[in-house]
Amino acid sequence: MGAIKERNIAKLQTDYVLQQEESQISSARRKKVVFRRLSVFFGLAIIISYLMISTLISQNSVLAEKAEEKKQLQKELVSYQHEEELLQEEIKKLQDDDYIAKLARSEYFLSEDNEIIFTLPEAEGAGKGKTTN
Repeated sequence: MGAIKERNIAKLQTDYVLQQEESQISSARRKKVVFRRLSVFFGLAIIISYLMISTLISQNSVLAEKAEEKKQLQKELVSYQHEEELLQEEIKKLQDDDYIAKLARSEYFLSEDNEIIFTLPEAEGAGKGKTTN
């Protein structure tokens, strides 16, 4: 009883049995083909997803750099606009003869007839009296 006997079973060779075996073989082949196609499809989908995500990340970093550059350039624009306003005011002042005369006297020490120019040294001790903590 310890030994298991092998049974010899004969297969029927009818048309129905042959047809069923062929359908099983063809369905197994179809499953393999479907599995291979799905594997290739998912492989391509993963590769395309990786490329899209990496492109998105790189574009996001470039966009952040451009935004930072834009902020910096806007700050420069504000400073240049302020400088332009000051220069426009200077242009308006330079069209006034009295201002030109005053500027020539102070910067180039030019004087009118019978006028004496005295230059006083700047007070060095004016700022010594104040203490800052």
